[in-house]
Amino acid sequence: YMEISIGDRPVGPDKPMYVIAEAGANHDGEFKKAKRLIDAANKANADAVKFQNYTAEKLVTKSAKKWWADTSTTQYETYSKLDTLSREDNFEMAEYASNTGIPFLSTPFDKDAVDLLEELGVPAYKIASGDLTHHPLLKYVAELGKPIVLSTGMSTLEEVREAVDVIE
Repeated sequence: YMEISIGDRPVGPDKPMYVIAEAGANHDGEFKKAKRLIDAANKANADAVKFQNYTAEKLVTKSAKKWWADTSTTQYETYSKLDTLSREDNFEMAEYASNTGIPFLSTPFDKDAVDLLEELGVPAYKIASGDLTHHPLLKYVAELGKPIVLSTGMSTLEEVREAVDVIE
């Protein structure tokens, strides 16, 4: 196998476990909460903290109902409340994480998010299982030459093979 590192930390077989604290969008669109999530990841001795970068406009339709929790509202209404952190907030989050000693990672859901994360200098990318078959996004991220953590979710083995082929 090829040796892979996230930042200066080797990951893979025969290496210590690499723990990523999943912050996701649990900041609820609030910068202060995002900082608290970074602090919690540090306190837990995680090796990295990972957020999500998306815009509701590009992620879901405006009419699709939520399929979880309160199903009386739409996915768009939910996600649009969580994508309110600004570009500057993202830079401050990445800088805050770096200054506190933890790598900042994020899951991009579109090419614009990838471009922002590249500007932030993320050391690796995490691809959501729902994007395993989003081959243009996989190719775009793979061309950056950084490590990719690829979630497979409920994908078929053939879908996983195709995704790996696209990345390679």
